[in-house]
Amino acid sequence: MSSLLKSIVPGVAVLAPVDAAQASILSKEALVFISTLQRTFNPIRKTLLQNRVYRQQALDRGVLPDFLPETAYIRNDSNWRAAAPAPGLQDRRVEITGPVDRKMVINALNSGASTFMADFEDSSAPTWDVLISGQVNMRDAIRETISFTNPNGKKYELRKDGKLSTLIVRPRGWHMVEKHVLVDGEPMSASLFDFGLYFFHNAKELIKRGKGPYFYLPKMESHLEARLWNDVFNISQDAINIPRGTIRGTVLIETILAAYEMDEIIYELREHSSGLNCGRWDYIFSFIKKFRQHPQFVLPERSSVTMTVPFMSAYVSLLIQTCHKRGVHAMGGMAAQIPIKNDPKANEVAMAKVRADKLREVTAGHDGTWVAHPDLVKIAFEVFNEHMPQPNQLHVRREDVVVKNTDLLDINFKGGVSDKGIRDNIQIGLAYMESWLRGVGCVPIHNLMEDAATAEISRSQLWQWARHNAVTTEGKTVTGAYMLQILDEETEKIRQQLGDKYASSKYEAAKKAFATNVTGEQYDDFLTTLLYDDIVSVGSKSRL
Repeated sequence: MSSLLKSIVPGVAVLAPVDAAQASILSKEALVFISTLQRTFNPIRKTLLQNRVYRQQALDRGVLPDFLPETAYIRNDSNWRAAAPAPGLQDRRVEITGPVDRKMVINALNSGASTFMADFEDSSAPTWDVLISGQVNMRDAIRETISFTNPNGKKYELRKDGKLSTLIVRPRGWHMVEKHVLVDGEPMSASLFDFGLYFFHNAKELIKRGKGPYFYLPKMESHLEARLWNDVFNISQDAINIPRGTIRGTVLIETILAAYEMDEIIYELREHSSGLNCGRWDYIFSFIKKFRQHPQFVLPERSSVTMTVPFMSAYVSLLIQTCHKRGVHAMGGMAAQIPIKNDPKANEVAMAKVRADKLREVTAGHDGTWVAHPDLVKIAFEVFNEHMPQPNQLHVRREDVVVKNTDLLDINFKGGVSDKGIRDNIQIGLAYMESWLRGVGCVPIHNLMEDAATAEISRSQLWQWARHNAVTTEGKTVTGAYMLQILDEETEKIRQQLGDKYASSKYEAAKKAFATNVTGEQYDDFLTTLLYDDIVSVGSKSRL
């Protein structure tokens, strides 16, 4: 542990080394702030996570989700509205997302996108260095002092014309903990850790610069979890004496259960709400995960689960209608395609898919969309500018939409399971998990940008197909043993390709972990929690 950290905060232990730049992030005052959040809100967080367990048990028994009767008064009251858009969030036509490493932060802020979602969650592997260096990068980016020089001497700096993207931060979800920091002997909530450090160091500076502390809130499963975030926001604003409502949060509707509580989620956050987002990949993962014990909900391979199939279309329409009814943005999701540099024809096909996806979103009524690569910003803007020349389309009420509880569960569409689909999922899962174990949270695979959400689909589909003995289009009955056989075969292909480099990779560890979750037996809630202990680097313990 660096001797730079000399302050003592009773009950707080940091279990990893801290360099000079990081020490300023983990100041005594900051540690007091985040430990107060932990002591105040962690008991509620743990109760809500236990509620998830009980809800899953009910789903396993066949109790399917429905709109909540006890909150019907919120849904039926057409008079209430959430807060008006905050400074810098009125126009969100194109949002770029990505991890929090220094080069990515600079490139994203320079990209010309309306906003940049700096992601401490699905596209970042939560190693200690990634997390704390990411906080340093956020601080420096906000103060416009950030720069980066690569090993070849190329320097990256922020553009000087004032056209930087508005910064939004996504902390990790309520289910994760930060094992490098203990408060009273217990690991911190990862959500409170990520949020607290960013907010404490940057809220007042952001206000001074005409913006505010803005967040994307992931993986929620109920409006009570949104209420917890709202309470965290209020206490945090009070603690540093800024007005309530300064913080804004956009909630990713990326679980099937949250889709039944969209009105309620906005209501709980209404003073702080900046809308909802269609987190499509996690949503598909959640659908498989929540109904994994039921054969009637087995989904075909990922390429067949498009945004136009019944259950996905209903989800999109309801989200847009709900957001615009309450006066907040309805954000579209991520097309996974990325530019293909060495194949013009393949690139043309991929970019056509991006255009079609963005056209679907803007004509449906979305106020903006996501891209994962700076080269896609221009394409997304072209589509949105043509069909939505104004900053947003909150006036598009979608009063034509009527979504029943069963519409969100409608998987009546064509699609199957093929040997190629199984192998693709295994290749994606293996490659992503290997990268994650090396501290890399997003990686291009098969010309698509894969992060934790898309890897979760691959893992969960394999489990589901083995569990319910899906029959492939080639006539093969899928079993756990068959999955392990293909896993062996695909790993061997990688071993042959890498040669001597295989030994220094993380593929053996990835294969071992992956094998536990593809046979239709053991199922971990999240890949990130399954793998987390493998990247925890506990150094010499220091009480601060």
